[in-house]
Amino acid sequence: QVHVGESGGGLVQAGGSLRLSCVASGSIFSISRMGWYRQAPGKQRELVAYITSGGNTNYADLSTKGRFTISRDNAKNTVYLQMNSLKPEDTAVYYCNVRITDWPKGDYWGQGTQVTVSS
Repeated sequence: QVHVGESGGGLVQAGGSLRLSCVASGSIFSISRMGWYRQAPGKQRELVAYITSGGNTNYADLSTKGRFTISRDNAKNTVYLQMNSLKPEDTAVYYCNVRITDWPKGDYWGQGTQVTVSS
C-alpha cells in the first residue's frame, strides 16, 4: 500500500509564491520518479514537472520552467514544487504523482491541493 499526500496549496496574489510538498509513504523500496500535475477547471490534467531518483528534471511547459522549481529528498520520499511569480493562469488543483517501477509497481496519486492565484 502506497499513500501519497500533498500540502502547501492556498490562495495567493499574482506575483506571489507558494511551495508545495508531497510525501509518499508505505511499503516502498524505491521510487523511480516523482512529479506534479495540475488540472484547471474545464481542462485536462497536465504535467507540470517531474524529477527522477537521479535528480534529472523535466518541465513540461516553458511558461513554468523559469518560475517553478522541482526538487526531491530521496531519503524522505518527498518532492517539492517551488512556485514563484505566480499568475492567475496557474490556478488549478495540483496533484502529486509517484511512479514506482519495481515493487509495488504503479502510478500513485495524491488527493490534490488547490492553488488559487488572484489578479
